Amino acid sequence: MREGSLEAPTRHPLDWMSEKFYDEEDLFKELERVYDICHGCRRCVNLCTAFPTLFDLVDESSTMEVDGVAKEDYWKVVDKCYLCDMCYMSKCPYVPPHEWNVDFPHLMLRAKAQKFKNGQTKLRDKLLSSTDALGKLASIPVVVQTVNAVNKNKTTRKLMDSSLGIHRERELPEYTSKTFRSNAKLATGIVETKGKRTPGKVAIFTTCYVNYNEPDIGNDLLKVLEHNEIPTVLLQKEACCGMPKLELGDLDSVERLMKINIPSMVELARSGYAIMTSVPSCTLMFKQELPLMFPDNEDVRAVADAMFDPFEYLSLRDRDGLLKKDFSRELGNIAYHVPCHLRVQNIGLKTKECLEKVPGTTVKSVERCSGHDGTWGVKTEYFADSMKIGRPVFRQMAESQPDFISSDCAIAARHIGQGMRAVDDETDVVRKHPITLLRIAYGL
Repeated sequence: MREGSLEAPTRHPLDWMSEKFYDEEDLFKELERVYDICHGCRRCVNLCTAFPTLFDLVDESSTMEVDGVAKEDYWKVVDKCYLCDMCYMSKCPYVPPHEWNVDFPHLMLRAKAQKFKNGQTKLRDKLLSSTDALGKLASIPVVVQTVNAVNKNKTTRKLMDSSLGIHRERELPEYTSKTFRSNAKLATGIVETKGKRTPGKVAIFTTCYVNYNEPDIGNDLLKVLEHNEIPTVLLQKEACCGMPKLELGDLDSVERLMKINIPSMVELARSGYAIMTSVPSCTLMFKQELPLMFPDNEDVRAVADAMFDPFEYLSLRDRDGLLKKDFSRELGNIAYHVPCHLRVQNIGLKTKECLEKVPGTTVKSVERCSGHDGTWGVKTEYFADSMKIGRPVFRQMAESQPDFISSDCAIAARHIGQGMRAVDDETDVVRKHPITLLRIAYGL
């Protein structure tokens, strides 16, 4: 029996359409097997609150082993997992091809899927994961002012806390009626220049967050691509990538959204476009999760092969000798957070590398989970945990007294800014997305 594995981790397809996947007895048998392996290892104790929850349950049981933990308490571990994938990609020595075949995130996903299928998911969670529907409603011109006012009002936030379970202290992003897709200005007349490593034209998958909450991120991405003489289009038809529904365990909705997105995306992919999103979770959804859910779907695979993180693409463009470096403004000191869903893409620190090409710029990177994860850190029962997980990140980001704090995940950056102010209310936090920083450096 080998202790750990020296081979690169591999991922098995998610067998979510089989009857066995939803067999409760088989699920609990696998939960017990994997929990026992994790209990004997404990390398992941510092990653999140799922593993400390498991180990506390074991240590406080009558046997001090997994067999002493009540089966109903297994769900406490499942509920604390937000599927960041970091245990699989960076810590666990027993992932495939090791014979123990531990895939903790996908086991948690299977448990969440069974919980959803059994009708045990809260209405709040269904609403929060419907990002596209919420965005369409909240961005209506008359409605948007009301929604933003409600989200900032202390009285209504207390009511949202008690009735919906959305924590009263969580800073929520504003909505805008000037959505990105309805106001995007696409350059015309740019001649495509292919690189050895990069397609010469880009198709943008907007994402719900950029479209409804921070359209300037999308506008800045367009400006950076235009400056680098890269023809750019938007997808003609787009829905949520499906990541919020995946994290909920609503896999049928993931399939429904896939069937909306993939047909228009695959047409562009096969026409030689690089497909790009400015939210790492959305990029990961198309790169990894959908191919694992639909391993025999050639269209899904073609889209995955064409999918790029923006700075992955720009870094490869630089290696092709095609990235412009006519920067006109220094950026000073940047504290940069590397999101978990970017780290697990295994592309390296491309954002950091690109920003460091700007003269007069230093980038301190923090490779640790911020603790927010989409909607998880919004919820009343997990807010304290999200702030606790993020505390080392808040401290490390503040240490260098940065001119800017930044993260490829805009929601993580917002959470970090709130955490830094909670530690020191005199902290002057200037939050900018990395793409926005690059646009500033170009003087655009």
